[in-house]
Amino acid sequence: MSKIELLSPAGDMESLKAAILYGADAVYIGGESFGLRANAGLGMEALSEAVTYAHEHGRKIYLTCNIVANNSDIDSFQEFISQAAKAGIDAVIVSDLGVFDLARIHAPGIDIHVSTQAGVMNHACANMLHKLGAKRVILARELSLEEIKRIRMETPPELELEAFVHGAMCKGF
Repeated sequence: MSKIELLSPAGDMESLKAAILYGADAVYIGGESFGLRANAGLGMEALSEAVTYAHEHGRKIYLTCNIVANNSDIDSFQEFISQAAKAGIDAVIVSDLGVFDLARIHAPGIDIHVSTQAGVMNHACANMLHKLGAKRVILARELSLEEIKRIRMETPPELELEAFVHGAMCKGF
């Protein structure tokens, strides 16, 4: 069995540093655009600083890009995700399949995690996302432990499953 990863949200550099100081293995944070958490994101320079800090402490940074994109978002997202990849993020968290595909194309080598906002509630969906290139699926919060167990039994072991274990809100502290 692989080690469980303790993942914490962070809304700014102060909370990111606190999460790492208190034992988070990874931190998820938004950029100034493309995330669902209002007023909880970093500009590209600060994101680069966050990645450097996390990596110096042996931790990872996952960037939330979990919007459902409009046509007007597409062009700017391509440049944004390319810059985020250059900043050194470890993974991008997406919910929109178009954003998923753009991340795959414009940030090759960056892991793709599928957000809980995608509503993955069964093994067929998890398997399909894995075939598209998802490394991790963040399961819907409504699932019981038995339902999660069934999904684990019916998906490849290399597909990482993530579940919320405390609370239903993604608040930075």
